[in-house]
Amino acid sequence: MSKKYGHFIKTLRTGRGFPQSFMAEKLSISRPSYIAIEQGKKELTLSTFEKLSDVLGISFEELESGEIPNYTKYRQMILAFLRHEEKIPKTKLAKLLYFADFSWYYYHLKSMSGMQYRKIHFGPVTDAYFRVIDEMYDGGEIDIIHTDDGAMLITPTRSGAKATLSEINKEEGELIGKIGKKWKGKKTADIVEFTHTQFPYLYARENEIVSYGLFTQENPDEIY
Repeated sequence: MSKKYGHFIKTLRTGRGFPQSFMAEKLSISRPSYIAIEQGKKELTLSTFEKLSDVLGISFEELESGEIPNYTKYRQMILAFLRHEEKIPKTKLAKLLYFADFSWYYYHLKSMSGMQYRKIHFGPVTDAYFRVIDEMYDGGEIDIIHTDDGAMLITPTRSGAKATLSEINKEEGELIGKIGKKWKGKKTADIVEFTHTQFPYLYARENEIVSYGLFTQENPDEIY
C-alpha cells in the first residue's frame, strides 16, 4: 500500500488518544517501525492495514478517500437527533445520520461528518456506527433500551442531553432539525425503504461504499 497515508493515520491515532507505543504493540511491530509508517518512510502492507483497521475502526475505502472523519462531530450528530426524538431505534438512527451527511453533501459538496457509508441490507451505514454507539453507551452519553420485540432503542442520558454540540454549526443544526422533524414517529421500515430508492444505494453493490457524488442526481424533494 502507498506511503501517502501516514498523516491520515497519525491524525486518526491522535484523535483517539492512542500513543505510538500502543499502536506498535497492536500491529505487532516495533515503535520505530510504526513511527516510520506515520512519517511515510515505511510501506503499509495489507496485513498491517488489516490490524490497523481493527484498532482505529476505519475501512480501506475511508483510508483511500483521504477525508478524515470527524468522530466528535458524528457523536454530536447522534445526540442532536436524540433531542428531536428521545427514543430512536438503532437502525433508524443510522439512516438519519446518513440523511444528514448526504443532504449536507447535496448542498455543499462535502459531508457533515466526513464518514463513508457502506451498502448493507438495512440501507447505508458507516463502518464506525456500531462502535461509536457502544462507546457512547460505555461513556454514559446514551442508554440502550431492549424492547420485547427485539428492537434496540437509543435514548440520551442526562449528561448526553446536556452535552454541548460545539462541532455542529447553526445551518447544520437546522438541517438535522428538518430531517428529525420529517421522520419523527415514523417506522424504521419506512425510512429503510426510502433509502433503498435512492441512487447511492441502487448503484452500489452489496457491502460496497455508496457514492456521495451520485446523490447530487436526486430530486431535491427526495433527498431525505
